Amino acid sequence: MKSHKSLNPVLASALLAAVSANDYTNNEDGSITTGQGITAKGDYFDRINGGEWTRTENLIPTEGLAHILNVALGTTPKPASYHLALFSAAAQPAASWTAASFASTASEIVSMTEGYSSATRPTWTPTNTITNSIDNMAAGSVAKVTMRTASSLTVQGAAMLTNSTKGGTTGALISASKYAAPRVFQDGDTYEIGYRISLTV
Repeated sequence: MKSHKSLNPVLASALLAAVSANDYTNNEDGSITTGQGITAKGDYFDRINGGEWTRTENLIPTEGLAHILNVALGTTPKPASYHLALFSAAAQPAASWTAASFASTASEIVSMTEGYSSATRPTWTPTNTITNSIDNMAAGSVAKVTMRTASSLTVQGAAMLTNSTKGGTTGALISASKYAAPRVFQDGDTYEIGYRISLTV
């Protein structure tokens, strides 16, 4: 059984080296495993109107993994915040997805009348960790939006980016996930979205 360790400079440095050398595999569950056995994995959690949480595995694209490592160990400044986005295309995320291509490829939901009422992508607000995972699942930290639609609205998946602008194409795409089943909303529904990322070796 693999042991779980907190992110440390040696682990992150090995992960960065593997990505730089293209020495990693994209697994079927959306995680990434390097030649040294280091795995980066993420999960989205969502619920409608305070119901039961649903968990969906994500894909961490190459751009997202490089961003995480360059901020942790390189010279890339940490962005002011990270943001969650919703999309309507029945598109399976790919390692080649980037912030520049996400909005058009995934058909990001940007409308405030046939989408969610916030003017910007909701902020992902994590709680500092002493384990191998970090998330925004603490009480009061989960992202929450109010859905707006004249009839019904279908959401196929979620993503996390460094840019708060709906439909924005700058910054980095950290992760993306297509839900196993679409989420269908009525006007006024509340939608909560959580995200967790883990590193194991």
